[in-house]
Amino acid sequence: MAFQVSPGVLVQEIDATNVIPAVSSSTGAYVGHFGWGPVDQVTTITSGKQLATIFGEPVANTNRYAENFFPAAMFLDYGIDLKVVRCLTAGQVNATTTSGQSLLIKNLTHYRDNYNDGSASVGEYGARYAGHLGNSLKISSCGGSRAFEANDTSAGTSAQYQTNAVSAIGATSIGVTQAQQFAVGDIITAIGSDLTRYKVSAIAFDSSSTGAGDLTIAQENDSNLGLVVAVASGAAVTREWEFANLFSGAPGTSAYATAQTSAITLDEMHIVVIDEDGKISGVTGTVLEKFEKVSKGSDAKDDFGATNYYISVIENSSNYIYWLDHPSTFSSAGTDMSARTSALAFGVGTLPEVRSFTDGADGTGTWPAQRLPTTGQKITAWDTHFGSADNQDIALMVSGTPLADNGSGTDVATRAEATTYYNQLAAIAKKRKDVVVFFSPIRSDVVDSGVSGAVNAKATAGTLNNTSYAVMDSNWLYIYDRYNDRYVYIPANGATAGLCARTDFTNDSWFSPAGMNRGQIFGVTKLAYNPNKADRDMLYKNKVNPIVTFPGQGTMLFGDKTLAAADGSAFSRINVRRLFITLEKAISTSARAQLFEFNDAFTRANFRAAVEPFLREVQGRRGIYDYKVICDETNNGQAVVDSNQFVASIFVKPARSINFITLTFVASRSGVDFDEVYGSGT
Repeated sequence: MAFQVSPGVLVQEIDATNVIPAVSSSTGAYVGHFGWGPVDQVTTITSGKQLATIFGEPVANTNRYAENFFPAAMFLDYGIDLKVVRCLTAGQVNATTTSGQSLLIKNLTHYRDNYNDGSASVGEYGARYAGHLGNSLKISSCGGSRAFEANDTSAGTSAQYQTNAVSAIGATSIGVTQAQQFAVGDIITAIGSDLTRYKVSAIAFDSSSTGAGDLTIAQENDSNLGLVVAVASGAAVTREWEFANLFSGAPGTSAYATAQTSAITLDEMHIVVIDEDGKISGVTGTVLEKFEKVSKGSDAKDDFGATNYYISVIENSSNYIYWLDHPSTFSSAGTDMSARTSALAFGVGTLPEVRSFTDGADGTGTWPAQRLPTTGQKITAWDTHFGSADNQDIALMVSGTPLADNGSGTDVATRAEATTYYNQLAAIAKKRKDVVVFFSPIRSDVVDSGVSGAVNAKATAGTLNNTSYAVMDSNWLYIYDRYNDRYVYIPANGATAGLCARTDFTNDSWFSPAGMNRGQIFGVTKLAYNPNKADRDMLYKNKVNPIVTFPGQGTMLFGDKTLAAADGSAFSRINVRRLFITLEKAISTSARAQLFEFNDAFTRANFRAAVEPFLREVQGRRGIYDYKVICDETNNGQAVVDSNQFVASIFVKPARSINFITLTFVASRSGVDFDEVYGSGT
C-alpha cells in the first residue's frame, strides 16, 4: 500500500479469486510423410477433409502415403484437433516454371525469409509446396487487352490475324500469316463465316521464318471435331485468351493508379492457376483459382484499401503457387505508383504468359519410388516441434508408422528401426510429462506375417523401454481408402489415441478408453489378425493392449495398459496416467500465480482455496476416491521460505478401471432361502 502524506482515502483492489484453469487433454500431435503441404511447420488440422486439402490425398497404389495419411485421419474421426508436421526428407523439391532449379520452399515463413523479394533468380513462379503434385500446375496470366482478345484491324497489323491457306470441313488445323501472334490454349473464332469456337492445342511455325504457321485446333466443346465450315485463304481470325470467359473484361488501368495520376496506364492483370494434368483435382484442366485485375504496381490498393499488388495477393491468397520473379514482358512491374508525376506505362505483352510447372519431387528418386524420411529425420521433426511443453500444448502423440529408407524409397522398417523410433518418442513424452504416445506393431509383425501376429507384437513390445507415458496396441486395421477406391492396412495407433480424445468429450480424461462403452473402433473391415483368448492373455501380460473383433459386437480396444514397468502400479493403466497428467497440468498452470508472491499463510491459504475445490470436483466426477492438500508451515518451514521456495504436497487416491470380472453362478434347491444359506450380501 502506498504511504499517504496527508489525510485521505486510498482505494485498492486485491484479486484473490484464482481458480484452477481448464486444460486441454485431447489435442493430438503427428509427424508424417505427405505429398503436399507445408514442410517442417506445425499446422492445426480439425477434420479429415482439411487434412486432405492441406496435405494432399493419399496417392493411389502406394501404401506409404496411405499408411502416413490415415492414422492422422482416423484420429480426427474421434478427436477435434491434431497438430500435424510434414517431415523434411532428402530430395524434397518445389515444382517451378523454370526447369532444373531444385528449389525447396519449406513453408510461408521460409518463403518470406528467402524468396519474396525476387532476388533469388529461380524463375517466375514456384509451387506452394514441395512434391510431385506441383508438376500438375500451370499458370496463365494476361497483362493487357491485346493479350485478352484481338481481331487486329488497326493500321499496319491487318494481316496478323488472317488465314494463308484453304482448310476443308473437318480439318484439325488452319494456316495463318502470323502464327507467333497466337498462344496454345487460345480460343479462335470468326474464321470466315464460321462462328464456332475452336481451341488451339499446338502451333507449328513455317521454316521460312516469315511468321506463318499452322494452328492445330478442335472445337472447344468437343476435342474430336474439326472445322464446321471450309475456310478460304485470307479469312479473318479472332483470337481470345482461353480463360477470358472467367473475367468481366480485359485488364486495364486500376482506379488506384488513375487516382495517382492519369500518366499511369495499364497496371492491371488477370491470373489463373490450372490443374493441367488433373493430379490435384482429379479432372484435367480444372481451374484451381483466379485473381482478377490485380496490379503490377507495388503500392496498389483495391477498393477496400487492401493490397492489390499481384505478388502480395498471390502470397496471401494462393493455395498453390508462390511468385518468384516478374515475367520479362511485364516491364516496370514492382514500381511504386504513389505520388507519381511522370508517365508510367506498364508492360502488357501481346500474348498471355503461360507456364507449366516441372521438377517437383517428394524425395530423391523417380516418383512414386522416392525417398522417404529416415528415422532420424522423423525424430528431429518430433523433437523440434513437440519436444518441449513450452513449444506446443498437446496431450496425445500419434506415432504412425516407422519409416526407414534404403535409398530407393522402399519402406523397409525393421523391428530394430521401430525400436529406435518408438523409444525416442517415449523419451520425448517422458521429458514433457504431459503427453502419452501411442504405438502399434510394425507392418511385418502382423500383416501377412506367416506366423502369429501376437507373438510378433509381443517381441516388438519387448524391445521398448518401460514408461507410463507410452501405450502400445496389438494390430493393424484393414480399412477402405475412399480417395482411391481400394482397401489398405494402416497402424491402429491413430484410432487408439483417438479413442482417448473421444473419451475426454464423452466422459473425462481419467476414464478408460477401452471396452464396449468407449473402445469401439469404427470403419474397420477386418484386422490384420484377430487375437484369441490365449493371444490376448499373452499380449496383456506383456503390456500390449489387444484390438479384437467380437462377433456381433464390433472391433474394439480391449485393454488399457501403459508400458510401465510395474504391473501393480497405478500408473500401469492409461486412465490413471492421464488423470495425473490432467491434475498436474491444471494445478501447475494455476501455481504460476504464486510466483513472486510472499511465502506466507495468506499465499498458502489462497493456493489451497484454489486446489481443493478442483480436486473435489474431480472426485465428484469419479476421477479420484479421496485427496488431501498440505500446504502450510509443516512443509514450508523457515528454511524453505529463506530459499525462495514454495512447497505443496497433494495426495490423491486414483480411481481404478475394472480389468477382471468374476461371475459365480450357483445352483440351489428350490426350497432354499438365499439369505440363510448364502448370506444377505450386506
